[in-house]
Amino acid sequence: MKCCDLTLATPEENLACDEVLLDLCEGGTLEGVLRFWEASRYFVVLGYANRAAFEVNQEFCRRHDIPILRRCSGGGAVLQGPGCLNYSLILPIAHSPALAGIAETNDYVLDRHQNTLQQLLHAPVEKQGHTDLAIGGLKFSGNAQRRRKDALLFHGSFLLHADIGFIEKALPLPSHQPDYRVSRSHIDFLLNLKIAAHLLKAALAKTWEATEALHDLPLDEITHLSRDRYRQDSWNYKF
Repeated sequence: MKCCDLTLATPEENLACDEVLLDLCEGGTLEGVLRFWEASRYFVVLGYANRAAFEVNQEFCRRHDIPILRRCSGGGAVLQGPGCLNYSLILPIAHSPALAGIAETNDYVLDRHQNTLQQLLHAPVEKQGHTDLAIGGLKFSGNAQRRRKDALLFHGSFLLHADIGFIEKALPLPSHQPDYRVSRSHIDFLLNLKIAAHLLKAALAKTWEATEALHDLPLDEITHLSRDRYRQDSWNYKF
């Protein structure tokens, strides 16, 4: 598997990059990639089916010039920004029989991440809800996937040094929440791991055997998709 440690210049390009890599894998020109990125500015990302009116404090975001964008995968709304490390796995579905379905894929990826984090943190890590990782009932990682016929994107984020108080202001309680949350506020529910990003990147790269750097990233395709989809209100506010 190839590794791509690259944060692009804009929020829209970072979202478009994942989808372009998925397209390449679906087309058979890319075998598999593990990508890392971390935003330097705040922006909200809605899950594909989310409605901004219910999942985002839009007035707060307007006052603080925080863009509201939509990704191609499911899951809930998140606030991206400093201290939040993102990863993206782009895999051919034929890579493993465990990738044949949504639930099986969740288990396949999260089991690996659970084991990796337990070894790195020397702490018991829990799988919670459908796609969360937590310690002591406190969530530090959320994840989602987007499936095509022959390839999938499984991506998520790890809270390392995020401003959870700022998340509290930007995002209300989600309209759908896992049972273990029991309506706790973001401040009472989220957890920063407080480890260096390079340590987590190295551990995940080892887990996925992502040893070869990805060269020749299709930047033109990313720019075009960023412009034609992720910068468009017709996409970001489609629901």
